[in-house]
Amino acid sequence: MTMNREELTLPLEDVAESDVTAAVALFRSLADPARLAILRHLTLGEHRVVDLTAHLGLAQSTTSAHLACLRDCGLVSVRVVGRSSHYSLAVQPELMDVLGAAERLLAATGDAVALCSTNAIGVANPVEAATAGAVIE
Repeated sequence: MTMNREELTLPLEDVAESDVTAAVALFRSLADPARLAILRHLTLGEHRVVDLTAHLGLAQSTTSAHLACLRDCGLVSVRVVGRSSHYSLAVQPELMDVLGAAERLLAATGDAVALCSTNAIGVANPVEAATAGAVIE
């Protein structure tokens, strides 16, 4: 899915549902804190799973599961060398553009995202979040 300024000004009825679904899937893949941290580490260059687990303090199985998600989304690629897998960004320029745009948007909105009443980030218990009015998907 490619969105440019012209496409964003189209009437809602002209936006294909499949494009919206694809965009939601992309943003969900970026929304997990561990996956976002993995992507940020990969902006520095290729990493092995063992390197990422050491940098992030995550279990190997957790890191591998997040990498599988990112690979399935087309955001990372893997190169097998012997018994180890080396991961890198598959779409580095585009991903750097998205991450940069997100940083600029966060800077422009200040604390609004963190203070959003429907944002469940940082809520440890989904039941508490639901009873507090937060939306959990």
